Amino acid sequence: MKLNIGSTDRIIRIMLGIAIGYFAYSTVIEASWVQVLLYAIAAILVVTALIGNCPLYSIFKINTCEIEK
Repeated sequence: MKLNIGSTDRIIRIMLGIAIGYFAYSTVIEASWVQVLLYAIAAILVVTALIGNCPLYSIFKINTCEIEK
């Protein structure tokens, strides 16, 4: 699998994922589908940061990784 997410991008994705997950957990939102959507977004951000590959980056041919593997 080709890496296309750089280290700065990974850090930002992990921080945003944690922040969005915490926001979904801590707030009292009347519509539960909003919480599910926020959890899904947070999970996608964290998982793509951990594996180092973003499918949308591949589609749009974006590469923020400094090292080509």
